[in-house]
Amino acid sequence: MTVVLAIVCSDGVVIGADSQITESDRGLSFPAQKLHPLGSCAAWGGSGARGVLNDLRPLLQESATAILEAPDIGDELQERVLPVFKKHYENYIPDVPGEDNGGGGVSAYLLAAGYSQGGPWIVEINPNGLIGRYEDVGFHAIGSGAPMAQQAGALLSHFRMTTRTVDYGIVGVARVLEALERTSPSVGRPFSVTCIREEGAHHLDEKEITKALKNAQRWRDLEQEALDRLFD
Repeated sequence: MTVVLAIVCSDGVVIGADSQITESDRGLSFPAQKLHPLGSCAAWGGSGARGVLNDLRPLLQESATAILEAPDIGDELQERVLPVFKKHYENYIPDVPGEDNGGGGVSAYLLAAGYSQGGPWIVEINPNGLIGRYEDVGFHAIGSGAPMAQQAGALLSHFRMTTRTVDYGIVGVARVLEALERTSPSVGRPFSVTCIREEGAHHLDEKEITKALKNAQRWRDLEQEALDRLFD
């Protein structure tokens, strides 16, 4: 299970991902980096076929400036990503002798988030090549863990994350990732988190992520205290 999620905040956007790769057909599980820089003021993560995502990484790194300066970031991302998708789809062999699932599939999702052209944005390119924009929604997730992440995002919506700074967004992303880790054995650490403001992207180090997880625990403790006093 993979999860990549992004939250829009009052002064930027936060994007995070787990790092566990599971190949169920081979019974393998191992860590891998799923969150990558996209220029100086954006980041992206992917889910699905690793071959597709590995081809996207150098391509997006080389074209980051053109993507971020494009009139429509979604259109520019789509133009860069579609040829890679099509190449893999055209060479995909669905029926492999001795394999039940044709080798595991070839579809991939991409989720990118950043701050440019005067505001935060969240863009998804789905396996069909379609563009999704989610900065107005304020939250989005991709990956096999996305349904649970979307539910967690809905449960956090009353905290009005879009009106709070990225400091709150970091804790919100950490809390969702930790909740998914507890409920699914195929979501695992280390977590990757990037906060992006107008001045640029900051990729959290291990100490900063540990601090975010401690703040998420403090958040839960404060909620528990409030609930304990509800009928006082």
